[in-house]
Amino acid sequence: MDIGKLYTTQISMTEWFEKIGHSKLAALRDEDYKKRERLKVINRLTGMPFDEPVQFAATDIAKNTPALQKYVAEHGDEVVALRLMPEDSALPKHRLRGKTVREMIDWFHTLGIDPAQYSADFVPHAAVQLLSTIFVVNQNGIFGEIIKGGHFQLTQGFYDEHKPVSFSYDWRTWQLSDDQPEYREELQTIANWLHMDDGGIRSQLVQKLQATFTPNNYLEGYFETITNGEGVGLWFIDYNRILGNMFTDLQTSGSSSGDALVKGQPASRGSATGAVKIVREADVATATITEGDILVCDITTPDYISLMQKAGAVVTERGGILSHAAIVCRELGKPCVAATGNATSVLKNGQRVTVDATAGTVVAA
Repeated sequence: MDIGKLYTTQISMTEWFEKIGHSKLAALRDEDYKKRERLKVINRLTGMPFDEPVQFAATDIAKNTPALQKYVAEHGDEVVALRLMPEDSALPKHRLRGKTVREMIDWFHTLGIDPAQYSADFVPHAAVQLLSTIFVVNQNGIFGEIIKGGHFQLTQGFYDEHKPVSFSYDWRTWQLSDDQPEYREELQTIANWLHMDDGGIRSQLVQKLQATFTPNNYLEGYFETITNGEGVGLWFIDYNRILGNMFTDLQTSGSSSGDALVKGQPASRGSATGAVKIVREADVATATITEGDILVCDITTPDYISLMQKAGAVVTERGGILSHAAIVCRELGKPCVAATGNATSVLKNGQRVTVDATAGTVVAA
């Protein structure tokens, strides 16, 4: 599998929701577009580190204003991400990562957008990502996934050397699927930033962001973090209030059932019985599926959406409980077992199986 090619074709969580016609699309899109404004509010109140952008109106780029010229003169050769955020959330956002400021400006001029409708965020780019997390806080506790390396491995679901490690915290004890000291230290550091005993700060966040808190004063929500090398350290890169409420029933580990053909992580609860349909990435453009078939693949990319919509359940070899594709399965109401490691080699086309995505197992029907 060409990981580089896959990475360039991946889409954001909001774009996944758009493709499936999510009923809360407008709210989800608005939440995504304004995430760094929320992080900025928290940063100013608590010092919580985030990937703070240098912000311009897109008209500054279009007109090459003196302020932009000064920025380019000082930072033109720095590698950044550029996010062009629309004033109207019905318009698409545009983003590119891993180019210099000068290259980003050249790219901007190829887009043909109305600059009056956009703001421009030049976001710091982490050349070396040591640890990445998806970190969810709700009334039930804390849970998520952590991985060594780039954050895209969690959201997009493809990884090679290191697998995602699931974790949970029930307000008493941390549980990790691979319990390493560096993971525990990272998770505790993140939790400490989100634990806000200062009632004045909590009141301001409620007022400014309509934030909610657990009874023991943790800020609720869906968060993404990276810890960068080269002395940069931890950044929060997302705070989403809507996604944080989508996981109240999610489990982080599956069954130990010995009779399963395939075992994985329960990424979207439920069960379904049907015929196995293995679809490999190279064949997805021409693949067809019968309503109710069990879609089995390495990972699900955006090209799989029409197949996911018809499938009775989805079983993947990679991915995790909080990858974009797993979240989409939950929103489609499709049972999903992720991170099996061997589903496409163990299961056979046409084989009748039952997917128990609450237990994280696939058994012969």
